[in-house]
Amino acid sequence: MRVEPLKLEGVNIVEPVVHGDHRGFFMESYNERVFRDRGIHNNFIQDNHSLSVEPGVLRGLHYQLNPKAQTKLIRVLTGAIYDVILDIRKSSPTFGQWVGVILSEHNKRQLLVPKGFAHGFCTLVPNTQVLYKVDEYYSPEHDRGILWSDPALGIDWPASNPILSDKDQQHPLLKDAEVNFE
Repeated sequence: MRVEPLKLEGVNIVEPVVHGDHRGFFMESYNERVFRDRGIHNNFIQDNHSLSVEPGVLRGLHYQLNPKAQTKLIRVLTGAIYDVILDIRKSSPTFGQWVGVILSEHNKRQLLVPKGFAHGFCTLVPNTQVLYKVDEYYSPEHDRGILWSDPALGIDWPASNPILSDKDQQHPLLKDAEVNFE
């Protein structure tokens, strides 16, 4: 398994070893020992699975406040997404900066999003299924978000008129968001 750091500290692409032949493929998407050997020491306790039927479904930008912040390990089972990670650690030199990557059933890449980052994705094709592990349970009291279209962020989403939940349409701008990450 290969771990490739991105420009935001702690954010990594994880590329599993894929063994393929005429029948299909086999891969270990998660192996605690291998992850620990590569410096990833999270105790993942819950798996979440989403289906987005249409392309252009945008989910995010989501995070949970401390002490219920979550690290996420995201992968795509079917379809493809444009995944965005936003640094919301106030004292970070990359505060307010984001990175976007494509995760798909074909590239089998995974994205490790540590605590202190908001996360969102936009589906690129129909019937996209996303699976992600988290290291903290969902906490409605700590659940927060940042508006996907915050002009100060300049995120280049692949959909000009995305399909959004009511909740995701109401998030504040980053400058107005409640953030307790240093």
